[in-house]
Amino acid sequence: MTFKDRSFCGTLGEPDEGRRVFLAGWVDALRDHGEVIFIHLRDRSGIVQVVFSPETADQEVCRKAGLLRSEFCVRVSGSLVRRAQGTENPGIPTGNVEVMAADLDILGRAGALPFQISEKSMVAGLAGNREESVAEDLRLQYRYLDLRRPTMQEHLINRHRIVKAVRDYLDEQGFIEVETPILTKSTPEGARDYLVPSRHYPKNFYALPQSPQLFKQLLMVAGLERYFQIARCFRDEDLRPNRQPEFTQLDLEASFIDEEFIYRLFEELTARIFSVGGVDLPRPFPRMTWLDAMNSTGSDRPDLRFSMFFRDATGIFSETRYGIFRQILDRGGCIKGINVKGQSARLSKNVLQNEYAKEIVPGFGAKGMTWMRAVNGGLESNIVQFFSKREQDEIVRLYEAEEGDVILIIADPSWKLVCSALGQLRLHVAGRLGLIPGNIFSPLWVTDFPLFEPVEGGVTSSHHPFTMPDRTDFDPGDIEELLSLRSRAYDLVVNGEELGGGSIRINDTALQNRIFKALGLSENEVEEKFGFFLRALEFGAPPHGGIALGIDRVVSMILGTSSIREVIAFPKNRSAFCPLTRAPSTVSAGQLAELELLDLGGAALLPGTKEQEDFLDSLSWVSRIRINGGERAAISEAVEAAKSCAAKINAAAGEEEPMFSVAPASNRTRPGNEARESRFAKEQDIFRNAPEVKGGFFKTASILE
Repeated sequence: MTFKDRSFCGTLGEPDEGRRVFLAGWVDALRDHGEVIFIHLRDRSGIVQVVFSPETADQEVCRKAGLLRSEFCVRVSGSLVRRAQGTENPGIPTGNVEVMAADLDILGRAGALPFQISEKSMVAGLAGNREESVAEDLRLQYRYLDLRRPTMQEHLINRHRIVKAVRDYLDEQGFIEVETPILTKSTPEGARDYLVPSRHYPKNFYALPQSPQLFKQLLMVAGLERYFQIARCFRDEDLRPNRQPEFTQLDLEASFIDEEFIYRLFEELTARIFSVGGVDLPRPFPRMTWLDAMNSTGSDRPDLRFSMFFRDATGIFSETRYGIFRQILDRGGCIKGINVKGQSARLSKNVLQNEYAKEIVPGFGAKGMTWMRAVNGGLESNIVQFFSKREQDEIVRLYEAEEGDVILIIADPSWKLVCSALGQLRLHVAGRLGLIPGNIFSPLWVTDFPLFEPVEGGVTSSHHPFTMPDRTDFDPGDIEELLSLRSRAYDLVVNGEELGGGSIRINDTALQNRIFKALGLSENEVEEKFGFFLRALEFGAPPHGGIALGIDRVVSMILGTSSIREVIAFPKNRSAFCPLTRAPSTVSAGQLAELELLDLGGAALLPGTKEQEDFLDSLSWVSRIRINGGERAAISEAVEAAKSCAAKINAAAGEEEPMFSVAPASNRTRPGNEARESRFAKEQDIFRNAPEVKGGFFKTASILE
């Protein structure tokens, strides 16, 4: 058999009946019936049944067939015939035919498998997928076997089709694909860079790109006008379950455009790629400002598959006598709530009061939650008696409360906290009660984000420092004014997930410098990090803007997978570790020496190095407890006594195994039964010896899972 003679397993059918076929693939499953052996032969196209029988194959072929095991790589030839009536297998597309083998070559043998790969049953009546629960790290360790499964191959094939649809559409719209550097300069873009040392420039580093942001803007300065790239990006971010240190994004930039161009372009593009997965997206996509999104859902990526939107009740309680609300409003706070329609029977008083009000909502950052039921045209709860008749009537009217509804309210002096906590509560309740419909996709544009966010001592960019503000007549030294600015940025959100985001960019050097000044960057810092970019803006930079779409996240949503790792060929695990290659790993001292990294710190000592010179300082460093001068002598004496005692015990023990404790186990409690706050905690004296205090807490060493 040569490659030109080969047929593909999944393409065979009744029209091929009687034809001699040449196949190659892997043994998916087999049944040995003595003289007759049946196998499922699998290649990328699908599965077909192959029969080894003395009636059609010689003795040597049947002998070799008896040696077959799952995942052997084989080559088979034989005649395609229709299956006998009653033996068809509707679980596979080729289930009406089978190959009567005449020849067999074993191309590669397989050892014991770490997990089941076959997904199809060979027996009629047991058709369908066979699922086996396998630990994800084991699947990733043997990813080359995991990828043999038809489900995984289908994911990657569909990913290819989605990316191809992207390329085809953008080509139609006049975009050209340009590759930008992977080894580039470290610039602040919101996350930590992965750094790559240079052998030719010792003690200097490249950075792997977090995005091609500056390069794509430079392509606009270069006059290419419409650019895109399926770009690999790298971010050394904190770990999250559905995040990868390296990821793929569709990166796009265009000149002489505005937001409307991006909206129209991307709505059509998004609709096309979702259609690859059989999803028909309604258009045009609705739009919502960031402020409206926060005020109605508590999130800048709202899930619109269900309603349960916020209603602001602050005005209802402007003259309230309910003490908690009164204190909050006197401090300039706000009161918001949601109506959980018709779910009173499923939210008992115990669930509302003891689970949500006392445990779940405080976990979201709020101090508590107020709840009320709509009963007999009025309200019922453990605090409703504190509200006037007018307040109760206004609540019923505002929340359109009907029999069986439950109203959940959060109040706090902080508007941001109310929105955040109520937003998390909205999602929690909807998820718990099954109120989020499946197989529905609700796309949305979120616009008009704040340009800056407050940080200690100043502001930082909400998006990135190259985003155009809604107005340019601002004072870069006025923090309050900076926080009032809105950006010409936009995010594409689907079902509560941010799939992509972008903005109209700054194309004026003076304005870009004012943004850098607002961010507190000195002239030297700006020149060092962005000098090459600012010089480019001085040569007739056109107005331009763009957007980036997370390919991994989009494909995962379209295909309905549980994780983005299911649509990536060789992903890292949840800890950003590769069980297959065992990366990241150590490198040899020779490699570090070649890169001149062995003494990169020069004379600078690592944290704790100096403390190792003295045992007591080392003990203080490891335990993160500072030792004052007056305590040193007493602690030193106690440590020496402990060391002496340990030496005596060790000498007396001989070969005996050490005990876990030399003292009998017993409870140690403070005398009396009256709760009281420690004087040291109350007076903050407890923090006096702490090496570091953060947020009112004694900061200890990090603990790794």
